[in-house]
Amino acid sequence: MRTTRATERNETLRAIQHLGRRLWKRCSGYHRRSLAETAISRPKRLGERLAARNPARQVAEAQIRCAILNTFNRLGMPDTIAVS
Repeated sequence: MRTTRATERNETLRAIQHLGRRLWKRCSGYHRRSLAETAISRPKRLGERLAARNPARQVAEAQIRCAILNTFNRLGMPDTIAVS
């Protein structure tokens, strides 16, 4: 099992050396993975608890969080086109 992972890593390093890091990221899909991980981490940074103490401000904070999460969901949805 170790040799398989080491072989995969060596192949990846050879590809990076041959193609260059930027092109390798594009060809391997690494860039899209990185963007997805970043998008997932954003809502987590908002925290689990509300920061505001005032109930009216808590409502506003919850609405802002919902708007942010809805934006993330909308950005992640594919555009569907009807084909006749």
